[in-house]
Amino acid sequence: MASPHPALAQRLREAFVWACELDVAARKPGNVSIASPGHGMDAAHFVASAPAAAAALCEPGAPVGRRIEAAVAATWAVVQCNTNLGIVLLCAPLAAAAERWVPARGEAGLRTALAAVLRGLDVDDARAAYRAIARAHPAGLGRVAQQDVHAEPSLDLRAAMELAAERDLVARQYAADFADVFATGVATFRAALAHTADPVAALQRTYLEFLAAQPDSHIVRKHGAEAAQCVMREALAWRQRARAGECVDADPAFPAWDESLKRRALNPGTCADLCVATAMAAAIVDGVDKLRVNP
Repeated sequence: MASPHPALAQRLREAFVWACELDVAARKPGNVSIASPGHGMDAAHFVASAPAAAAALCEPGAPVGRRIEAAVAATWAVVQCNTNLGIVLLCAPLAAAAERWVPARGEAGLRTALAAVLRGLDVDDARAAYRAIARAHPAGLGRVAQQDVHAEPSLDLRAAMELAAERDLVARQYAADFADVFATGVATFRAALAHTADPVAALQRTYLEFLAAQPDSHIVRKHGAEAAQCVMREALAWRQRARAGECVDADPAFPAWDESLKRRALNPGTCADLCVATAMAAAIVDGVDKLRVNP
């Protein structure tokens, strides 16, 4: 395959950085945003992480595993904490897929290219991703019987992710060709953007859709399934109001819920990671300039 054009690499970097900045611009209850720090971090950590990781993540022609490992290393060099492991794990295959994608084929073409990237992952990708995960050391990372990240992998990265798909939403994307990112995330984001013309509000709406749909696996790892189910139940009414077109941010109870989750140390970080992947996928297909304009 020919090397991607430098202009494409720049477009991918812009899409990734924009998605990361949009993520913290939107109040996402329990998660860090410009409006509300939490969990020992603030928005500045995430804003600094995005350009630090972007060059490695979007390195033309690089294998997915190398993108992941280098992006995590670059992030740690700047902020010395784990701000974006899940984001990088999701966005690295998207960046690789975009290099194979034919823009005239639209979203369907990007999904086809992504499926091919995921099928082509190998053991070297798994080794590099495992090293990145071990370095980032996400909260609640335990031990498992098969393909534990603390050991040398013997399977390719997709096969290893398939083993974790039932307990981890990021792993599930690898196993299911990013079905949640596109069918739930991009579809919700586009519909909300058409209604509000505001990408921040559209991403907030997308976050509520993810949060109310399934237990957040970051919360499950740290606090157990019941805590994650509780947060999911709390999100249902907010999702319903957002679906009805309400600006939930205008209700003082919404930031109060945000602060309540943070007081309980409940961070739906995986749902936030899915939002970044959603925004990046939409930006790849539609272009950042089209999405960032807020009439």
